[in-house]
Amino acid sequence: MMPWLPVIAGTGSAVVGGFYLAFSAVVMPALRDRQANEACTAMIAINEAALRPTFMTMFFGTAAACGGTAFAAILEPQPQTPLQMIGSVAYLVGWTSTMAINVPLNNRLARHGTSEGDGRWLDYAQRWTTANHLRTVLSLAGAAALLFPTLTRSN
Repeated sequence: MMPWLPVIAGTGSAVVGGFYLAFSAVVMPALRDRQANEACTAMIAINEAALRPTFMTMFFGTAAACGGTAFAAILEPQPQTPLQMIGSVAYLVGWTSTMAINVPLNNRLARHGTSEGDGRWLDYAQRWTTANHLRTVLSLAGAAALLFPTLTRSN
């Protein structure tokens, strides 16, 4: 296996997981303290900003690196293969949950905007944050599993 591939996958998973953690720890609590229309407007703007190349490269590039790591682990099993496979799958499950839950919620919010009202904003924020907690844990666990063999390797 290319020794740098799991390092790239693990580092990307850590960066993306940290991004998600910032949302759970800071952004969503701050938005909950705002009026629904203000929170909706801010979240729509944040989601639009996330579509820029920097985040998209990390998000999709890490998925590709995890896929490559898993594929290489199947082709060339090594002692670290089980952890790398677990780490890759963890990130990819979090990635899939983003595409299946968070993105559709964001698209719905963008379509309806501030017309969602207080109750709908609260429902959106609850569902989005729960899914965000899941992808945060999966991304950070994936990073740990991918990077652990490299960090503990004796020279």
